[in-house]
Amino acid sequence: MRAITVPKIDLKKIKSNFKNGFNNLSKDGFQKIFNHIDQLGIKKGVDEMGIDKFINQCALLAAGSGLITGAGGITTMLIGVPLDLINLITQQFRVTLAISYYYTGSYEVRFNDFFKIVAASLKVDTGLTVTKNIMEEVAEKLMISVGSKTAERLIPVVGAIIGGSANYLFIKRTAESLKKMQVSGV
Repeated sequence: MRAITVPKIDLKKIKSNFKNGFNNLSKDGFQKIFNHIDQLGIKKGVDEMGIDKFINQCALLAAGSGLITGAGGITTMLIGVPLDLINLITQQFRVTLAISYYYTGSYEVRFNDFFKIVAASLKVDTGLTVTKNIMEEVAEKLMISVGSKTAERLIPVVGAIIGGSANYLFIKRTAESLKKMQVSGV
């Protein structure tokens, strides 16, 4: 019987990579992700599928990247976590735009108005304007959400289940929170 060896993990490098990713995300990463989303396509998706099926589709897409990230343990995690985070944010943004369209009838949303909704859904106080501090706080909450499941993703197969489930549930919870905000008129 062979002993299982665990590869050495450079925690300083991982921490540095997360910090760099956090800084890039809060600078202009959110805007870039937002700009690549087809708002008319989201409108069409909600009109054709309905809001609940659209949300479920986004949750499944998020789960897919979480599953892939955790499938191979540390080897897929190192490359996959940044891509997983981008996909998770993209799906969260798509769900946010879909729910906004569903409740308001308007599918064209400006980034600053949109980001206030995202920040509120993550319980970040936005005040009147979207500032760099608010974007940093949102990025931090998202990184914590993804990072909290990172250690579990080191174990192949088990990590895939955890990563996929965590992403799926994150999108579903975000959608429920947004629906409650829209219903209450926030």
